[in-house]
Amino acid sequence: MSFIIYDIILLISFAIFVSIFLYIKRKNLKKEGLLFLYRTKWGIKLIDYVGKKCNKSLKVLSYISIGTGYILMLGMLYLFGKIFWIYIFNQDVVRAIKVPPIMPLIPYIDKVVPFLPSFYFIYWVIILAVIAIPHEFAHGIFAAYKKIKIKTTGFGFFPFFFPVFPLAFVELDEKKMVKKSKFSQMAVLSAGTFANILTAILFFGVLWLFFSLAFSPAGVQFDSYSYSIVEVASISLMNGVVLDNPSYREFVSLAKNNSLNNITAGGKNYAGIKGFYADSEEYVQLYDDSPAITSGLTGAITEINGIKIDGMEKLKEEILKYSPGEKVIIKTETGEENLEYEVALGENPENKNLPWLGIGFENYGGSGVTGKIFVALSSFKKPHIYYEPKIDGISTFVYNLLWWIILISISVALVNMLPMGIFDGGRFFYLTVFAITKNEKISKKAFSLVTYLLLFLLLLLMIFWFLSFK
Repeated sequence: MSFIIYDIILLISFAIFVSIFLYIKRKNLKKEGLLFLYRTKWGIKLIDYVGKKCNKSLKVLSYISIGTGYILMLGMLYLFGKIFWIYIFNQDVVRAIKVPPIMPLIPYIDKVVPFLPSFYFIYWVIILAVIAIPHEFAHGIFAAYKKIKIKTTGFGFFPFFFPVFPLAFVELDEKKMVKKSKFSQMAVLSAGTFANILTAILFFGVLWLFFSLAFSPAGVQFDSYSYSIVEVASISLMNGVVLDNPSYREFVSLAKNNSLNNITAGGKNYAGIKGFYADSEEYVQLYDDSPAITSGLTGAITEINGIKIDGMEKLKEEILKYSPGEKVIIKTETGEENLEYEVALGENPENKNLPWLGIGFENYGGSGVTGKIFVALSSFKKPHIYYEPKIDGISTFVYNLLWWIILISISVALVNMLPMGIFDGGRFFYLTVFAITKNEKISKKAFSLVTYLLLFLLLLLMIFWFLSFK
């Protein structure tokens, strides 16, 4: 909490400083559309030097940049379609995450979206510089390579967030830009997103190295309890309510109207309902009546009877030292507090001579394109392992900053290649259609159609998001 106070003081100081600076330099500040733009000549000499000095490298990178642009555009359309499907047809998911489909990236967004790591104002300032400057300079460097004049550089502000929400820009000579070949224009347009992807790759390497130095395995993180797949018709008792060959609908109705924690099926006791099947009305997932769930065990297991647990093998080794019925002291870490439990081990369902705790492990994020990306970005971590920072506060602070830089770099690259008029991807799409059809009229119509279609779909998403809470 004390750091947040300092962070808010920094935010206010930043706003005051920028306000004073812009007032003093107000002659360079002009309003264009929804933005206030502050034009300068900063960095133009450096951009021109790099653009003209690295001709051979930039020639090769032009092809890679355009190819990356197409991949990002297709990837963003896929993600957009997936998000649309979820918001329209999976209202339960929308209600659970509570996140609108359009939400500005603002400091302390983690207070609105709880599953995100901390996002301080200082993060926001650093990330703007790390992402926006390479993005805009890349546009400028490729423009200089293609002999397109750079008129000004600078930064701008949205008036309704003024003066705390800046953005960077490189202003090109549009008259010279449109006279260049379609390939040249597309290379310039895609250069910013290409720079964002390179930024993400660079900081992913930094994150990997930093994590290996600043964190160490300190526990086992379970995310479920042992459960079984049970036939609905075999359920005979639910919280004292006797059932005789119940139907699926009868079972679901009772489940919604009761806080279930005691179920009997086939002569075996269960501790509650884990989940239903959307495509089957014959079976249900029930939590086994295990020591872990009955004792309310939560968090990452860090110790068993004073022995440190730093991995799955160590956890298994320690549990097997005991017999069914023996009590053990288990310590856990939740991220907010350290907890201690006295747990009587049960009998392993597969071998009653072995002890059993009854924790479970889910494999999230492994399916689909987004799941594979998530797994790849987390590949430096062993699954189900709790990592402890070696330097309290600092390790987690830097880790979250690096994580946000990577996430936002990829997000900016994807969103910027959406084929809409306000993004680089809009003009990139227009030039692609023009190159295929050789017809400017058809290209403009396709550009307008896709832009308005996506805007309409975004409006629909917002409407369905709003209706999900009715």
